[in-house]
Amino acid sequence: MRKLSGIFLVGLCLGAIGAVVLTASHSGPPAAEAVAVAEPLTTMSDSPPSTPTPTPTPSASKSATPTPKSAPKVDAAEVDRLMASGTVSAVVFDRERAAATVSVRADRGYTSASLVKLLIALTVLERGGPTASVQRMLSRSDDDLASRFWAAYGGPAIVTRWAGKLGLTGTRAPEDPGRWGDTRITARDVVRIYQYVLEHAPGAIMAALRAANERGSDGFRQYFGIPDAAAGRPWAVKQGWSCCRPTRMLHTSGVVGDGDRYIVVVLSEHPASVDYATGSKRVTAIVSALLG
Repeated sequence: MRKLSGIFLVGLCLGAIGAVVLTASHSGPPAAEAVAVAEPLTTMSDSPPSTPTPTPTPSASKSATPTPKSAPKVDAAEVDRLMASGTVSAVVFDRERAAATVSVRADRGYTSASLVKLLIALTVLERGGPTASVQRMLSRSDDDLASRFWAAYGGPAIVTRWAGKLGLTGTRAPEDPGRWGDTRITARDVVRIYQYVLEHAPGAIMAALRAANERGSDGFRQYFGIPDAAAGRPWAVKQGWSCCRPTRMLHTSGVVGDGDRYIVVVLSEHPASVDYATGSKRVTAIVSALLG
């Protein structure tokens, strides 16, 4: 019995050692179990799993930030080259991007000529004046109507009031209160006026600018600048021209593109020796460059 008991004990010991060996061979390291559990928890979260982003190389970073398609295509030097003589200011404001893509001498002052009719129109319509007459004043650039409205609705106070309301920092009433065309303006301020007209003014104003006649009430051809340069794109304009105290002014302003996307303003002052035909061609060439 002692021998058998010894053999039995030895057998028990060998069996226990075998069980330990078998158990060790089927158990994995704790780290492996933690990974296996973490993966399904991540995929069950409310947000999708993040994908590691490799650090871009310098060349990849450059290609990831392409130049916007509506970036300025001209600078002051190019605008001045097309102008040849005199002074020009230009602003193109992209309403979709809410930013100016071109800005050349935006705060330089000019005599407004007929661009002040935009402020006259805002005043008359705001006070319930005759819509049809306002539209005729704008689309035909009718000076007689402008003079009547100017006298009836406050004269220089029209300019002062709108300059304060819209924050027109470079707009001034004329020194001679009877000469509405001598109102001082800047390209930046004209852009602000269009922003207000597009967003807040009665639709009658934009309807008149879309229906601008090729010839003004004085017979002047007012399709220079934006209309001649639009190249089939929709447009609406208010133009301005005057001479000679002591220089010649030729201004084109309005909107271009689907949805009135671009506000375009080009103000130009030419020597009196430059005739209207030559000045008009120069302004059209500048707008063509701006619009690409």
